[in-house]
Amino acid sequence: MSLYSRFVLPRLINASCQAKPIMKQREKIVPLAKGRVLEIGVGGGLNLAYLDSSKVECVFGLDSSAALMEGALQKSGQLDIDFKPLLLDAAQIPLADDEIDTVLVTYTLCSIDALEAALFEMRRVLKPAGQLLFCEHGAAPDRNVNKWQKRLTPVWRRVGGGCRLDRDLPMEIQNAGFRLTSLEQMYLPGTARLVGYNSWGAAIPY
Repeated sequence: MSLYSRFVLPRLINASCQAKPIMKQREKIVPLAKGRVLEIGVGGGLNLAYLDSSKVECVFGLDSSAALMEGALQKSGQLDIDFKPLLLDAAQIPLADDEIDTVLVTYTLCSIDALEAALFEMRRVLKPAGQLLFCEHGAAPDRNVNKWQKRLTPVWRRVGGGCRLDRDLPMEIQNAGFRLTSLEQMYLPGTARLVGYNSWGAAIPY
């Protein structure tokens, strides 16, 4: 692991993910989580404060960054959340089939290398009546914006921890065996169009 990946990148990710428009998005989706929650890409724990503690039994927080996980552990202690850290990537989730009520993922699917495998794992651990809650940035509908997203993604990935600007994540979710039950999309105000096209909603396994 390079010094950039170990020390600089976690700080950049944490700072960018606390931008006001993004925090407003978290307010929309995170409180819907309930029961046994698996958060993919828990990062520094920015979503934990938005959980409704009266509806949440426990949170499995998965992330591959030890530096970011330290922040999540600190926040969970401050909030008195039953937090169970999983320091690994999402391609192999060490949970049983049908164990989770809610999979929560925000601003993470863009950077998962083995996305198909990770989404399969999310579907596997979800209960039949469970749901996937997501909020992600990705491929823009405007041709010119999308063209530049595709051009810049190879460079962006190297400096952004694997982040891909041009993924159509609602489509990827559906292709992995989920049915969308809600979906909203727009350019977030106050953000650059290359990174600001957001999709958020819910999906259930079928």
